[in-house]
Amino acid sequence: MERRNFLQIIGGIGTIAVFPSLIPTRLFAENGQMFVGYGKVKLVDALGKPLLAGKLKKETAYIFNYPFVGTPSMLIDLGTATQKDVTLKSEAGDEYVWKGGIGKESSIVAYSAICAHQLTHPNPKESFIKYFKKGEKTVSCSQDKVIVCSSHMSSYDPASGCKNLGGDAREPLASIVLEHDIKTDELYAVAVVGVGKFVDYFDAFGDEMEQYYKGKREAKAEVSVQTKTVELKKYSKEVIGY
Repeated sequence: MERRNFLQIIGGIGTIAVFPSLIPTRLFAENGQMFVGYGKVKLVDALGKPLLAGKLKKETAYIFNYPFVGTPSMLIDLGTATQKDVTLKSEAGDEYVWKGGIGKESSIVAYSAICAHQLTHPNPKESFIKYFKKGEKTVSCSQDKVIVCSSHMSSYDPASGCKNLGGDAREPLASIVLEHDIKTDELYAVAVVGVGKFVDYFDAFGDEMEQYYKGKREAKAEVSVQTKTVELKKYSKEVIGY
């Protein structure tokens, strides 16, 4: 396995190096929950076959649900290597380090697709969350290759841990920690780094949980074994971006 995606937590407990799939528990940086280890889950395509890192379309947003059945996450191969060891800060002031992309080119990243501002997210009907690839323009900022929530124009840089570039959001999107099996080229989700908005999200969208997941209890179940991964444009009937 490729083990570069480990976490350094900076806070009252000192600096800790963590191999994500070996830590099925929670670690804290002062008062902030910065790392949560969940079950190791394989990413598969719409047919249930393993999703291979080398087969991902460059600069294409994919959606998979993790760590819970009802929480969408976004996977992107940015096409170029990301930054490494980026120090990020939550709205509460807790610092953590995002280690960077994985894969052969260190270009594959994944984040929670729930906006840190007011929890806008993709669903089967529509998505106001969009990745703007190289050369695409957005009114939210002057930079391309960004994730934008067009509900209130918050923008994030996926090549640097989804730090905020503009808009009302005051903290990065939570990062989904991935592992890459270099022998099989398969991808796994193993943990969440940063501030997940999952509790607030489930509270705010109970009706949606009923509509798409047969209830909040079902939606709050942790994903296990594997999670289906599809292109955003196939996941949501309409993708809106400004």
